[in-house]
Amino acid sequence: MPSQASSWQDSLKAFLHPRVATMFFYGFSAGIPLLLIFSSLSLWLREAGVDRSTVTYFSWAALAYSFKFLWAPLIDRLPVPGLTRWLGRRRAWLLVSQLAVALSIFTISQVDPSQPGALNLMAFTVVALGFTAATQDIVIDAYRIESAGAELQALMSSSYIAGYRIGMLTSGAGSLVLASQLGSTSEVYSYSAWQSTYALMALTMLVGAITTLVIREPDNPRPDAFAYSSRQYLRFLSIFVVGIATFVAMYVITGPEADSLRSQLKEATHNSALAGLVVESCRLALAFAVVYIVIKLMALTPLYEKQLVEESYIEPVRDFFHRYGARLALVILLFVGFYRISDIVLGVISNVFFEDIGFTKTEIATVVKTFGLFMTIAGGFLGGLLAVRHGVIKVLYLGAFLTVATNLLFLWLAHAGHDIRILYVVISADNLTAGLASAAFVAFLSQLTNVSFTAVQYAIFSSLMTLLPKTIGGYSGSMVDNLGYPGFFLLASLMGVPVLGLIYMIQRKGAFKD
Repeated sequence: MPSQASSWQDSLKAFLHPRVATMFFYGFSAGIPLLLIFSSLSLWLREAGVDRSTVTYFSWAALAYSFKFLWAPLIDRLPVPGLTRWLGRRRAWLLVSQLAVALSIFTISQVDPSQPGALNLMAFTVVALGFTAATQDIVIDAYRIESAGAELQALMSSSYIAGYRIGMLTSGAGSLVLASQLGSTSEVYSYSAWQSTYALMALTMLVGAITTLVIREPDNPRPDAFAYSSRQYLRFLSIFVVGIATFVAMYVITGPEADSLRSQLKEATHNSALAGLVVESCRLALAFAVVYIVIKLMALTPLYEKQLVEESYIEPVRDFFHRYGARLALVILLFVGFYRISDIVLGVISNVFFEDIGFTKTEIATVVKTFGLFMTIAGGFLGGLLAVRHGVIKVLYLGAFLTVATNLLFLWLAHAGHDIRILYVVISADNLTAGLASAAFVAFLSQLTNVSFTAVQYAIFSSLMTLLPKTIGGYSGSMVDNLGYPGFFLLASLMGVPVLGLIYMIQRKGAFKD
């Protein structure tokens, strides 16, 4: 039997495996877009004179990550003309999505949010970035799961998180420092500084594109993936296009009525966050209901490829419920939807909070982005090693408990105000925990996925992971206005408590064996 030290050495050496190393570069590519939608964009908009509530609404652009399961079957089934034959099933879509992300970031750089009417155009370009970045995530997740066995998934998750956080450092701290050096501050706004910053961020996507051209295609577990004719694929694509067009049309049509109802509820409840949440939830449900009806009507036309639709959308869901049973499958999905709620909701407003209590962009870049990055990477590697050594479930427990505990530390910072020492302590604890929990969670989701339905099933899991947190996070600015920062941080922390009970239920029912 190998010694404990030898086992630890073997685990550490596994980080040098080519597939594990590849995930570092893909993590970097996936990490670039997120903060260009969240914190960096938030500070840009604030410097441009946009009010805080409107700033946090822009975080909804990242809801594309939460709805990516809707077009994951397209990515799984449709070939890219010309590229699929040359690069293969996954690499073709990787290259297309990475170039599309770069183009979206560059397009954002061409919009000045301080100009009259520019916020609508800015919203459109940010949504495009969310969509293309989520598409890249779909393919990276599928590539990770298909390219290696379960024994490497925890370490690949750790490597991915390390690259992801460095990508976030580049688009987070890097963009803040760059914009500041080019002349944009909270006192003096400079559009040209932010324009140059986002244009340079677009170039960083070359890292992912070059990686895609260098690696080899993973084995295809579904040789029938491209078994249909071009005409059938176009019909399949038309269903998605009509569905999206219907969804957007419903949002445009219901806009005026939603604004009126939101104002009435706000007057009745004296709570703008609650009023907004209720109205937007109803609006979202109505839009989905109309889309469902339209697609059901399309099923009566020749456009509807019944077998292709069933294989792409129905079979992956049926497979998951068949493997775990209806009751346990629902518990797992509930757990997936709640595991990161505390962190994501708090994270949407965190940069604005730091600036509101007196920290400069340079201090935020140094402590939150740069120092915090290394703590997250350390947490990710620690989480991966602990998952390999002690099992994923135990690390999930640890991550859930520490998330609640460390998020409560923001109450301390809110009371202390501008104290750089306390900021270091809070960021150390929070980011170390985030890295540890994320590594275990990604490994958990990867092992729940059937390799025959990789892209779709993992897209469903990762979409649920962010749907509720990001929906609520869009109201974080309004919640702070109503509760104050201490009340908001307490509420955000308590959101993570039910997760511990859900982990216990999953473990007790034997859903996941380490």
